[in-house]
Amino acid sequence: MSFFPKISFQHEVEEYLTKVFRNNELIAALGGQEAENKYQSLLSRLSHPPSFTTVRVNTHLASVKHAKKLLFEEIQKFKGLCVPVLEHPKLQDILLIPVIGPRRDLKKHPSEVIVGAQCGYAVLRGAHVYVPGIVSASRFVKAGDLVSVYSDIEGKCKRGAKEFKGVKVFLGNGISELSRSEIFSSSSPLKGLGVRMIEPVYLSPSFDNVLPSYLFLQNLPSVVVSHILNPQPGEKILDMCAAPGGKATHLATLMHDQGEVIAMDKIANKVKKVKLNAELLQLNCIKAFCYDGTKALSVEKREDEQEGPPFSPESFDRILLDAPCSGMGQRPNMAYSSTLKEVTSYQPLQRKLFTVAVKLLKPGGVLVYSTCTITLSENEEQVAWALKRFPYLQLHPQEPHIGGEGMKGAGLTLDQLKLLQRFDPAAVTLEGMDINSLQDSREDDLISLANKDCIGFFIAKFIKSKSK
Repeated sequence: MSFFPKISFQHEVEEYLTKVFRNNELIAALGGQEAENKYQSLLSRLSHPPSFTTVRVNTHLASVKHAKKLLFEEIQKFKGLCVPVLEHPKLQDILLIPVIGPRRDLKKHPSEVIVGAQCGYAVLRGAHVYVPGIVSASRFVKAGDLVSVYSDIEGKCKRGAKEFKGVKVFLGNGISELSRSEIFSSSSPLKGLGVRMIEPVYLSPSFDNVLPSYLFLQNLPSVVVSHILNPQPGEKILDMCAAPGGKATHLATLMHDQGEVIAMDKIANKVKKVKLNAELLQLNCIKAFCYDGTKALSVEKREDEQEGPPFSPESFDRILLDAPCSGMGQRPNMAYSSTLKEVTSYQPLQRKLFTVAVKLLKPGGVLVYSTCTITLSENEEQVAWALKRFPYLQLHPQEPHIGGEGMKGAGLTLDQLKLLQRFDPAAVTLEGMDINSLQDSREDDLISLANKDCIGFFIAKFIKSKSK
């Protein structure tokens, strides 16, 4: 039984997705009922957080064993949390921490704090509540009060309201660090901690300032991507849409900080974040630029000393295109707000970026394309289009391959689908984890669960065989 309601979509997006997951190829392979069951399971899984928190170790500064010991010591400080820290046999630079929950027996308190949806999702993955995320608080809330925290998943609560009768989802209990009047003070908008969570529905350690130079919070498939690109020391790598820098810093680490990682993003504040993360993790081979990836190919001869974009054709050994996408694979998400027009706007943008990437890649170079969404149009259909549009591109096996194969519906062959990697939350039947089930589980079974119960994600790996 699901703890939270299934993810909700605008009506036209729901109709669109229903057609995607009941496409003729899929129904011919699975049967109508099985296809429908998988789709409904997916909708349910998307509204719940993954069963593990994944942290990547910055192996540039610390060994995995050392980071694991330090992390385990940190976890011991969390009241009521007694969980192992697991190493992954195929991803040897990550650590996995099981998430306990949902906890169905928590008592709800009369004083309430309502937070925005994004803040609520962060709480479900282990965060405390920060003041900017608070939308409403009960009339007489004082600093030190025990409060129940709820998420306004539909965005209907008015800021500063003293009560809210709309749709709200219980996230757990905490201690308010501030009074209601301080939270909504008009003189100076506050930052900082608003509610310290002490009884969250999902029990997971907060990683606020925990070993910041050694650990990087990242979803498991996002770590897989960099391993699949497999950058080598001394190579020139392009991360086309790099913010906030998780993959760019991982690529630099895998290269032992030798070579060049060009990290691009078209939003200045996001580029600043990439630079900050590179600095924090003490990586020097990353060069970050604020630039639109669709314009990154130079049509004129470049000056020899020019460092940044646009770049000459065939400049890069390997390229990662972690493309802007509809983001439907992110978890948890209980109410997806984008319109159908917004959802379908990503495919043409991804194709523009992909075309530039192909031209910037050296012959024999590797191009990895990834998204954090579940649609066919942004994933398998893009692969089918790319193979037709660029006959000198070949799909290649991925290592490690720990997700499922590609989804039917885009006309790809079975062999081609096996070369793709789709992380599908619907592959998991387990609903949550408690201390007893955790203690009874074998480590192999927990690793297998971590591989499946993650965000929705897609990866394709291409090699450019020869110049046009």
